[in-house]
Amino acid sequence: MTDKNDIQEEKLLLEQFRETQDLDLLGKLYQPYMHLVYGVCLKYLKDKASAQDAVMAIFEELVIKLPKHEVENFKSWLYVLSKNHCLMELRKQNRQKTDSFDFSDLELMENGQLKHHEEDYAVQDDNLEKLTACIAQLKKEQRQCVELFYLDKKSYQEITDSTSYELKKVKSYIQNAKRNLKQCMEQGEER
Repeated sequence: MTDKNDIQEEKLLLEQFRETQDLDLLGKLYQPYMHLVYGVCLKYLKDKASAQDAVMAIFEELVIKLPKHEVENFKSWLYVLSKNHCLMELRKQNRQKTDSFDFSDLELMENGQLKHHEEDYAVQDDNLEKLTACIAQLKKEQRQCVELFYLDKKSYQEITDSTSYELKKVKSYIQNAKRNLKQCMEQGEER
C-alpha cells in the first residue's frame, strides 16, 4: 500500500477493526503485509516452519495489541512488532546466550555490545510494548537509525551508506533517539 488512497483505506480499516474487533477487517489490513512479515521472520528465525508459525502468532498479537496502541503508520509499526516478536522467540530459545537483545535496557553501549539481564518475561513483554510504542513516536530519522543500529546490528558506516545521512548525523540521531526513548519509557512508568 503506497498511494494516498491505500493509506486512507488502511486507516479506515484500522479504525473499523478497533470499533468492531472484526477479524475479517484485521485480515484485510494484515494480508498485504504477510509476505513482508514472513520475510522478517525468516531473516531472524532462519527456519521456514518457524517463520510461518510466527506470521500466524503475529496476527494473533495484532488482535490484542492494535486496540491498545495508536498506530500512525501500520506498516512501520507492524515491521517493528514483527522484529520484536522474532527477537523474543529467539530469547526464549536461547536464554543462556549473553549477546541477545535486552529491550528493557536503554543504556546500551555505543559499540553495540549488549547487556543481558534475567527478568520475568511478563515484565519484558510490558517493556517491549512500551518500547515499541515509544519507537513509533520517534522522528523518522531517529527511528530509522535506531532500528538499523540496534535491531539490524548495522554499524554507523553501514547506516550512513544505506541512508545517505552524514556520519555525524547518524550518531546524533541515535543519541537523541536513546534520550527520547529513555524519557518516553520513564513517563510510561510514572503513570
